[in-house]
Amino acid sequence: MLLSGDGVLVIGIAAVLPRAEARLCIRAAVREAAAQWLKLNIEAISVASTPGAPPRLLLAGRAASLSFSHDEGLSLAAIGLHGPVGIDVMRVQDIADWFHLARDYLGPQVAEELAACPDAQRPLALAQAWTAREAALKWAGLQLIEWDGAVLSCHLQAVGTPQNFVAMLATIRGQARRGNTV
Repeated sequence: MLLSGDGVLVIGIAAVLPRAEARLCIRAAVREAAAQWLKLNIEAISVASTPGAPPRLLLAGRAASLSFSHDEGLSLAAIGLHGPVGIDVMRVQDIADWFHLARDYLGPQVAEELAACPDAQRPLALAQAWTAREAALKWAGLQLIEWDGAVLSCHLQAVGTPQNFVAMLATIRGQARRGNTV
């Protein structure tokens, strides 16, 4: 599954795999897609990752922004040629302790908005809020931490996914990806 536009490429693999295997598969898919997209030899493309730092895609002597996300059954990656990207995917599901999770990681305002949602709509709304925050944090090169009030000024866009998943893409403001399905 591929979507591209405005210097951003989103790649997805829908398969139930052990996490380590999913990581290898999405990295291979990123290299293949980038080679095709940029008309480069796949041998000139590699994924560089250092613990505590965002991954990078090395393209024949230059680097591109790279972000990964996995949930059981779906792995996504985003490549940004002109600046940072962040992507996050989450299965829509009912979470018993949703209010404390939202308050602790998404902030009091989002927790209150979720509390005001009808029960049947809350799992989707929580997944949308969670993936937006995670994608924005990845865009900023930050790790998930408890709510600190930081406002991240990026462009957020929903990425179409298979049923029961939600995904968000974060890019530089004014840099939106065309298309809406993965």
